[in-house]
Amino acid sequence: MAEQGKILVVDDDRLVLATVTHGLAQAGYDVIDADNGDEAILLARQHKPDLALLDIRMEGMSGFDVAAYLRDHLHVPFMFLSAFADDDTVQKVKALGAVAYLVKPLDIGQILPTVAAALAQLPARADRAAAPAAAPAMSDSAAALDLVPLAVGVLMHRYSLQRATALERLRRMAADEQRSLADQAGRLVDAVELLSRGQA
Repeated sequence: MAEQGKILVVDDDRLVLATVTHGLAQAGYDVIDADNGDEAILLARQHKPDLALLDIRMEGMSGFDVAAYLRDHLHVPFMFLSAFADDDTVQKVKALGAVAYLVKPLDIGQILPTVAAALAQLPARADRAAAPAAAPAMSDSAAALDLVPLAVGVLMHRYSLQRATALERLRRMAADEQRSLADQAGRLVDAVELLSRGQA
């Protein structure tokens, strides 16, 4: 199978790391993996991946620390795979400019479409190198699309729902208000942020 892109996977849970790495490799991606933030940055500097998949809470450097370095110094886009969807996490994910956010537990069948969509939205590697300052920015349509898994994660966290149930609730909310799924997701995430600021 032709190589579809180079991906850095970072997670301090060795089982998760092995599962995600194997699944991406089987799908045709060139995969580099690390179980801590320091190693992740060294590998990113050496291999210049097209996309990074980052766990958030790790010993030592957090996924947020790694993401900030990738964005500011290497201009490598990133997405988060995390067990957390609390308000602070949601706000930090958005502020860092992640191209997507998925809430664990996950299987590779849920990760692959998001990775493919994220890579499809990104400019070519040569274009990113030529204009690194623009790399973290997403188009409005891409930003809205990527908020769907984040909104699902918020509903899972708030109402203790399974992923499929949370997605169905989001779809019902969108249908009730005659909005697209992406638009409803964006409104939900914005409402969470507004509520958090009001409580601060």
